[in-house]
Amino acid sequence: MSESAGSRQAHNQVFDISVNVPNQGGSKHFDDDGRIKRTGTLWTASAHIITAVIGSGVLSLAWATAQLGWVAGPAVMFLFSIVTYYTSTLLAACYRSGDPDTGKRNYTYMDAVRANLGGFQVKLCGAIQYLNLFGVAIGYTIASSISMMAIERSNCFHSKGDASPCRVSSNPYMIAFGVAEIVLSQIPDFDQIWWLSIVAAVMSFTYSTIGLGLGIAKVAENGKILGSLTGISIGKVTETQKIWRSFQALGAIAFAYSYSLILIEIQDTIKSPPSEYKTMKKATLLSVAVTTIFYMSCGCFGYAAFGDMSPGNLLTGFGFYNPYWLLDIANVAIVIHLIGAYQACLENNLCDRYDHHSMLMPFFNDVVGILGAFGFWPLTVYFPVEMYIKQKRIPKWSTRWVSLQILSVACLVISVAAAAGSFAGVVSDLKVYKPFKTSY
Repeated sequence: MSESAGSRQAHNQVFDISVNVPNQGGSKHFDDDGRIKRTGTLWTASAHIITAVIGSGVLSLAWATAQLGWVAGPAVMFLFSIVTYYTSTLLAACYRSGDPDTGKRNYTYMDAVRANLGGFQVKLCGAIQYLNLFGVAIGYTIASSISMMAIERSNCFHSKGDASPCRVSSNPYMIAFGVAEIVLSQIPDFDQIWWLSIVAAVMSFTYSTIGLGLGIAKVAENGKILGSLTGISIGKVTETQKIWRSFQALGAIAFAYSYSLILIEIQDTIKSPPSEYKTMKKATLLSVAVTTIFYMSCGCFGYAAFGDMSPGNLLTGFGFYNPYWLLDIANVAIVIHLIGAYQACLENNLCDRYDHHSMLMPFFNDVVGILGAFGFWPLTVYFPVEMYIKQKRIPKWSTRWVSLQILSVACLVISVAAAAGSFAGVVSDLKVYKPFKTSY
């Protein structure tokens, strides 16, 4: 992912060399657009996608599975993976305008929207991205403070026993996070530091794998698999809560899969021939398959370990108390990930490149659900579908056109339901949580 930033930098250094380079064949050192020759392959693109997709959204999947149960939970994850793969192939087809092999390249998601849809749609897409950015900025701050609080509580439980109250305030940690960001903002071109995405990838795999490992260990310790076919039982929650929570779980799962904003930038790192579209299609299939297996493992083992009591965040919800040092490592990894991601995100609107899954408000699942619902339909489904229809000149009311519109409307309904469930969760949680006065 850092290549796309690097390629932009290279473009600035090359100036107007594109004037002297033939459009069709490029040259030994430059591609057909005058930029330094791209070197990305199926494997590098797949790695970029996997590291972009897997983030702290994975920590809410056990909770989401617990709301839906053993049948619907894995089925919904599989369904989202299919939709994500399909709409990603539509978006990948829009990397070049016109001819898929020699057409004009679009370097970012917004470039593709501008080239294919233009006008009001560009402004709408920009507004959605800025709202997303606003949510990310707030979310990262509170997310990191929750993980820092979890470290303090974990050490407190270790020294004073699991039954100790161990109350901790989030305010000092939020302030510390803000100070760290002010210091980092003094570093020029922070988002283009080459090792930043490597650190982000290592950190996200660290805490995701620890979460999965602890879930497996807990199942082994219990000696049985908890949970039921239909999810959390009526009695532990009311019928109305069950419905809202099920909708909210859809948002949490949608959120865990969203990476469409950076797909075009990843595609822009791929060498050709073969055409970038063909490589990207294979890379998307491979990475979505790997991600889905990992997500199902995390969600299912977490649910098997805790059943109806699955925590909203596997690493800060204190389903686990020991080994405390391993929980500390996982939460330190989350904090490092978010500190870097926040700065890169605000400097160049690159939230998706580093981690777009980290909106962990005090009511983790509610906000994950809202942002998942908010981003899923417009960015993962609506714009890719509309751009593809325009790019391929699909006639209105043809079978293909109607099929694509049905897909879009169905995903819109899912997004609206997820948003409604998540807002209901916020209203419910605000009855017991007072912002900035909480002690965890």
